[in-house]
Amino acid sequence: MSWGTELWDQFDNLEKHTQWGLDFLDKYAKFVKERLEIEQNYAKQLRNLVKKYCPKRSSKDDEPRFTSCASFYNILNELNDYAGQREVVAEDIGHRVYAEIMRYSLDLKAERKSHLQEGRKAQQYLDICFKQMDNSKKKFERECREAEKAQQTYEKMDNDTNATKSEVEKAKQQLNLRTHMADESKNEYAAQLQNFNAEQHKHFYIVIPQVYKHLQEMDERRTVKLSECYKGFADAERKVIPIISKCLEGMVQAAKSVDERRDSQIVVDCFKSGFEPPVDYPFEDYSLHIYRTVSDGTISTPKQEVMRNDPKITMGKAKGKLWLFGKKPKWSLRMGPSLEDFSHLPPEQRRKKLQQRIDELNRELQKEIDQKEALNKMKDVYEKSPQMGDPSSLQPKIAETMSNIEKLRMEIHKNEAWLSEVEGKVSQRSERRHSAEANHLVAQGRESPEGSYTEDANQEGRIQPQPHVHSEFDEFDDDDDPLPAIGHCKALYPFDGNNEGTLSMKEGEVMYIIEEDKGDGWTRARRQNGEEGYVPTSYIDITLEKNSKGILLNESTQHN
Repeated sequence: MSWGTELWDQFDNLEKHTQWGLDFLDKYAKFVKERLEIEQNYAKQLRNLVKKYCPKRSSKDDEPRFTSCASFYNILNELNDYAGQREVVAEDIGHRVYAEIMRYSLDLKAERKSHLQEGRKAQQYLDICFKQMDNSKKKFERECREAEKAQQTYEKMDNDTNATKSEVEKAKQQLNLRTHMADESKNEYAAQLQNFNAEQHKHFYIVIPQVYKHLQEMDERRTVKLSECYKGFADAERKVIPIISKCLEGMVQAAKSVDERRDSQIVVDCFKSGFEPPVDYPFEDYSLHIYRTVSDGTISTPKQEVMRNDPKITMGKAKGKLWLFGKKPKWSLRMGPSLEDFSHLPPEQRRKKLQQRIDELNRELQKEIDQKEALNKMKDVYEKSPQMGDPSSLQPKIAETMSNIEKLRMEIHKNEAWLSEVEGKVSQRSERRHSAEANHLVAQGRESPEGSYTEDANQEGRIQPQPHVHSEFDEFDDDDDPLPAIGHCKALYPFDGNNEGTLSMKEGEVMYIIEEDKGDGWTRARRQNGEEGYVPTSYIDITLEKNSKGILLNESTQHN
């Protein structure tokens, strides 16, 4: 199948068809450009959306790390990566498809123009040959008619008896001349005809088939290029599918990481004050001044023997525990929000703040100790190699570091004393609370259903439970925490933990971090059941959480 043989007379139609092919190529290029802009705008809008809902970084304490919030932020990160893959798709389409189509379209237009010019040039040359042949033919025809007229004139003169000999001779010469000219025109016409036939054969069997063949090859290459662009368009999407699948899998994992129990525990850790709920209001009997007669069937009780609480004292004590639900006492407002020992805070929050400050001071102390060791090593090097530096030049810096270490240790000791004071009151409060609960149960057992006195002589006065009033904040009953958690980790690989002091773990297991790697390649971790030990740092994925106290989930039951 060849256009040159099958479509030898369809030059105009082939010209239209090739023009349609180039227009279709430009149309597809426009489609790719619009799709490219859609991908770019989609990626841009996704990034703006992620930026809009990402948490703002500030100097204040980070918001509580609820698992639902952390999961949402992880989803935002995955969505940002997904937007990046859409940008990759747009970039790949732009380079591999759109730019290639535009370049190829320009090349095809130039090539088509060249082939069509070649075809038109061949057609013009054939037309010139035909015109020359036609002119020679018309000349031959004209000369033949003139020769026929000359012959008729000669025959007429020859038969005319009145014609002179000279007139006959002149007519004969004219006939010979016209006959000679007709013969020359005949030869010229035969030559032009032979030449035209040769050029026409060459035109329709060699030149035009060659031109049409080039046009056919050009059109087929255009079709193949479109096929490649279609495939490249799909390949651009297919290449990012694995990464997009990972992004979607990350979103699923983030959704699975939501833990409602842990979020509830975080709420408790953030807002627990450490105060006890208010005690029961005592019954105040205002009828004790009324003496009952013997006929009432009850034993009269002298007024001075009855244990009566002062209403003002009782109400004052009761109201002292209700400020959590109303206005705070004036002394609480006068203390201000920035006391060094955090005594303006509720007990539980005060303990967390103190523990946080102690952790920060310990980190600063470790930095200063590391700096002192580095300075001492540098001093030893200077002493062994004086040409490298003067050892005495390091003495002021060493002294400053020693002073900073001493200050930090004193500050740590002071804060630890405050922390011990808070934790000491916890145990005392626990004992007093259990004692108060026991007394409250005993008092209820000795009281009659209607609150009247019994007839037992040993129980003349009604025993009323007294609310336990403290002059300072109380805290929840809390066991000694070995070490606070400073973050959490996820096991990347299983670890046997056969050596003493190490902790075994399974792949994917989540634990708390209670001590960072000191440079020896080991990190101290704690399971949720309280088991502690060291694990290889390279085996886990660590996430440090600022202001994290690290209360274990299974320890939360000890506060209830």
